[in-house]
Amino acid sequence: MYANSRIPESAQQGVHEHLVELVAKHVRCEFRKPYLDYNKAAFEHSLAGWDGKAPLILDAGCGVGHSTIQLARAFPDHWVIGVDQSEDRLTRKKPYPDALMPTNLVFVRADLVDYWRLMAEAGIRLARHYILYPNPWPKIGHLARRWHAHPVFPFVPRLGGRLECRSNWNIYVEEFSAALSLLTGRPAPFEAFEAPSPLTPFERKYRDSGQTLYRCVVELDHLEENPS
Repeated sequence: MYANSRIPESAQQGVHEHLVELVAKHVRCEFRKPYLDYNKAAFEHSLAGWDGKAPLILDAGCGVGHSTIQLARAFPDHWVIGVDQSEDRLTRKKPYPDALMPTNLVFVRADLVDYWRLMAEAGIRLARHYILYPNPWPKIGHLARRWHAHPVFPFVPRLGGRLECRSNWNIYVEEFSAALSLLTGRPAPFEAFEAPSPLTPFERKYRDSGQTLYRCVVELDHLEENPS
């Protein structure tokens, strides 16, 4: 059945007790994982069609690309990059044949652990940055697999712009908010929201299943312009 999505089940009932400790550790310890060649090639390819002037949008973990296409249509003067690690998902961009694709976007297969760092190292600044419905890894012992508790997360706010994370698991978004607040020194509010025009198939399915959707949205450039 279609509208039968389930909210992630977890014994964890609030922000993980080790989240603050883990984020602080990642800030202290430099992340030195070697870049893989295919990720470096993907990064170069993602910017090959960019004129160097158009504002950039990154759809991180774009899946089948529905959200990337929607963003490219909504922001025709931006260069929109959809990144996903799965080649299979990236080849399933139905019902959008190439002839109907916006011309201001590119899809690349890459591991975000490398891609985010390559982007930060190159001094790239984003206008908008979306992390839409990431894998929640809801088991208590899987905290370090969630993006906001991963060693790469300190690189994410360095990219600037309007950062938005969405999920149907409120704890994930609350943790994302807490981790981002630790990194920026500013509040990163999260909220329940309605999605009348879903960006992703997941978002539509969760909404149609009667679930509450949650998001954290932060204007990172605004934070930098108004230091405490």
